[in-house]
Amino acid sequence: MTAFFRNPFDRWAPDGGGGVDAPPIAREPTPPPAAARPKIGLALGAGAARGWSHIGVLRELAAHGIVPDVVAGTSIGAVVGSCYAAGKLDAVEAFARSMTKRRVFTFMDLSFSGMSLIGGERLRAALEKELTDLTIEDLPIRFAAVATEVGTGHEVWLKRGALAPAVRASYALPGIFEPVRIGDRWLFDGALVNPIPITVCRALGADFVIAVNVTADTMYRSHVIHDHHAHAGGGRAKESAPFADASEPGLAAHLLPRYFQRRPGAAPNVAASMIDAFNIIQDRILRSRMAGDPPDATIHARHEDVGMFDFHRAEELIELGHEATRRSLPNIFAHIPLVGATP
Repeated sequence: MTAFFRNPFDRWAPDGGGGVDAPPIAREPTPPPAAARPKIGLALGAGAARGWSHIGVLRELAAHGIVPDVVAGTSIGAVVGSCYAAGKLDAVEAFARSMTKRRVFTFMDLSFSGMSLIGGERLRAALEKELTDLTIEDLPIRFAAVATEVGTGHEVWLKRGALAPAVRASYALPGIFEPVRIGDRWLFDGALVNPIPITVCRALGADFVIAVNVTADTMYRSHVIHDHHAHAGGGRAKESAPFADASEPGLAAHLLPRYFQRRPGAAPNVAASMIDAFNIIQDRILRSRMAGDPPDATIHARHEDVGMFDFHRAEELIELGHEATRRSLPNIFAHIPLVGATP
């Protein structure tokens, strides 16, 4: 009967005999699990020509071992981001560096559709040359482009389907480029609703989001003019000289400069007014969105003196992207030391 009341902590002998007072078995301490590298998201913002800085940002991050797992882009951010996700960063950089003042306007074919000033067929052809037959879901890096639905203002995340149309929709500046039809929706520039798509990166699984802001520095210089006195006189401002050389062939090269070029102090032309209005709206939306969902780190590549259509200034803009990233690296590594580690 005593066998039924043995100490449950005694070890039983192999032959079924009585318990033994053996010391407990020594066990190796279980090492803590290795810290996993968080998923990095890169939110590439809108900014037209200033977006060439995204190329320098991506190059500099890669040089320091920072490779994003998720990329989301709006407008020019979608252009550079999609090429990066598709392994075509070299191609978009070569294209950017090849642009001259005169060549910029050769890509701006006039539109007679009544929907925009520029048809965008030449840009479409250049884009599809690199991105043809590519679908978003088949890219080696998770990618999404942001666009705005015409009429409703709904924010649309383009996460699957053909890549080239999604990118075109994301940069279709209202009134300047024609909207793009995808499925049953007409879409244009995503900067109207989400200029830097931080929320998109998080939705795609990013744990640590780096936002890249290439907009002008107006958001840090905003103020209210309480009293402004109009001056009589003024009259009609002198028209600035055409941007393109008179020998440049094509109707667009002669007419478009009148819409896009501005002179300090002169009355704004139609395109300049549209672009300024767009920039003001984008600036206010950006401030609101970043306050509501701030990124984990921000790279500010600000270029106050670069116009939206100064695509010929790629060399300096790419270098400014490098410089802005170098300034931000200490902050990135301070917040998350494992950011450069292997996943």
